[in-house]
Amino acid sequence: MRRTVSSAVLLLAVTAGFAGLRAARSNFMPSAKPEPVAAEVKIDNFSFGPETLTVPAGTTVTWVNRDDIPHTVVSIEGAFKSKVLDTDQKFSFPFNKPGSFPYFCSVHPKMMGKIIVQ
Repeated sequence: MRRTVSSAVLLLAVTAGFAGLRAARSNFMPSAKPEPVAAEVKIDNFSFGPETLTVPAGTTVTWVNRDDIPHTVVSIEGAFKSKVLDTDQKFSFPFNKPGSFPYFCSVHPKMMGKIIVQ
């Protein structure tokens, strides 16, 4: 009986030790998926702010219309196109590849902006 108790205690100690190692290892291991990156462009007073935004690849950019009138966000090169955004509506697009992405408002073509993805 004494041998059985000793084996059980040893098994419990080893199991607890492995669980502790597993927990410690998970705290130091990088996650398989990087955290998503987000950025915002405000549409207000007939302008995009910031007019030029530089972000790392993998960033999702969200435009928010804070103006009293409708606007759109349209890529000059056709990469993305929003619907007409009324006040407080949003449009998001993930920028996964490096490059320069100029855009404008199709309702007010003098409104222009650019996303630079590194």
